[in-house]
Amino acid sequence: MQQRKPLAGILALALLSTTLIAPCAQAELSAEIKTALATSKYVYIASTRKDGSLGKPAEIWFLYHQGAVYVGTPPTSWRARRIKAGRPPAKIWVGKADGPSFMATGAIVGEPAVQQAMLEAYAKKYADGWSRFEEKFRSGFKDGTRVL
Repeated sequence: MQQRKPLAGILALALLSTTLIAPCAQAELSAEIKTALATSKYVYIASTRKDGSLGKPAEIWFLYHQGAVYVGTPPTSWRARRIKAGRPPAKIWVGKADGPSFMATGAIVGEPAVQQAMLEAYAKKYADGWSRFEEKFRSGFKDGTRVL
């Protein structure tokens, strides 16, 4: 069985479903997507390249919290760099690379309460692998190498 691992980091791209990062134009997510977000372990995110096309979807751990999808990634990842460059649109597939999907808008956010919620949720949701990454996430929030 293939070992899945998160991208090192916590630049939680708030890929929100109804507010900060919303399905485009604040559209409501379908019941199928909401259920998938509540039960899936992974999302696959493709961010927007300079030419407007979507990059290759990347599998990543995520937190679905108060209508938003938060993911952790290093500030140097393409996902983060594209948001910083003013290209926040992304497509998110839930559960598997060909699972239900929606268009979203990414943002880099710094919310300590969400950071804590992510740490707590990851400890439960990703119990098998969390011990290998927990310190990187915790120290990254403190030293800025991981952002939410």
